[in-house]
Amino acid sequence: MNKNTQCVHGGSGGAIEVTGINTPVYTSTAYHYLDSDKQPYPRYFNTPNQDVVVAKLCALEQTEAGLLFGSGMAAISTTLFSLLSSGDHVVLQDQLYGGTFNLVMKEFERLGIRYTLAASDADSIVAAVRDDTRVIYLESPTNPLLTVVDLRSIATMAKRRGMVTVVDNTFASPINQNPSLLGIDLVIHSGTKYLAGHSDLSCGAVLGSQALVDRIRALALNFGGCLNAQDAALLERSLKTLALRVERQTHNAAALAEFLGSLDAVSAVYYPGLPSHPSHSIARSQMNGYGAMLGFELADDAIDSLRFQRNLKLIAPVLSLGGVESSICAPAITSHRHLSPAQRADMGVRDGLLRLSVGIEDVADLQGDILQALEQ
Repeated sequence: MNKNTQCVHGGSGGAIEVTGINTPVYTSTAYHYLDSDKQPYPRYFNTPNQDVVVAKLCALEQTEAGLLFGSGMAAISTTLFSLLSSGDHVVLQDQLYGGTFNLVMKEFERLGIRYTLAASDADSIVAAVRDDTRVIYLESPTNPLLTVVDLRSIATMAKRRGMVTVVDNTFASPINQNPSLLGIDLVIHSGTKYLAGHSDLSCGAVLGSQALVDRIRALALNFGGCLNAQDAALLERSLKTLALRVERQTHNAAALAEFLGSLDAVSAVYYPGLPSHPSHSIARSQMNGYGAMLGFELADDAIDSLRFQRNLKLIAPVLSLGGVESSICAPAITSHRHLSPAQRADMGVRDGLLRLSVGIEDVADLQGDILQALEQ
């Protein structure tokens, strides 16, 4: 071979059998197709690194099949648009992640999809169902008020009436809640959060029956929201410590929720693990743990929430959540910033509300950080 050919083909022999404990990273976007039924291609959601992650997620959520996306919103939008057509009706909670709410407000009416925003309790959601309802879309716990919805009762009603139920399980993670065991049809994750867990990946997933996932895949091929092999490999690595991380984060969150509730400077704490939380009994019946997210509001109007965040030394004011490091944000100017003040008020997202994503640090250090920031 001449030099030009050697540059391309020298040392290349196709797939190499290895015995390492970790999955190799298959960076190829081009695979041989002759004599093969599978024909891998990243946008077809069937490359080796994608398949390995999906298999692990299916085991964690106890589902048949799944798809891996480049973001949580890619998973949400592709799922909803594969299940809904012009003239269909969908019931959604009024407490939704801001990105999901923005998708509904900006796109559904334009596409002729009718929707009802119901209060985040089973009775209100069931009451909002109509004859033309095709999908019920839920979050539990919700972002950012941590409301827990009775998934079992909603799923039972929906199956009886032939509707598909979808739950965003991001806040709970597969460690603290498995909606499929409660009868939910499809489970969505913004994998950017707990699944990845290190604030360095953007990814998403939808998991459910083979039939429903195949239906979503048909549209996903056209939308093209797949995840590349290197990020899939990083996600696989992160998932190996998911249970350890989430268990520690959940333990810390419970301690911080009680701590915040004891402070005169805090007027309200939103955490389903607290007996005072309106959703506590439901959470106790369907969750394995109460999660690592909580919300709280400062009591004194003289305490500037932005200044409080700037005074924190360990807890980082950042836009995302679910990392090993604790982080905080004001939803009114981050996750829910695209909503109008009236819409935020209807959802209970006040300007002074702070959302705390609890990490794996020593909880005493986190408590000390909050105290010193309040004292300043």
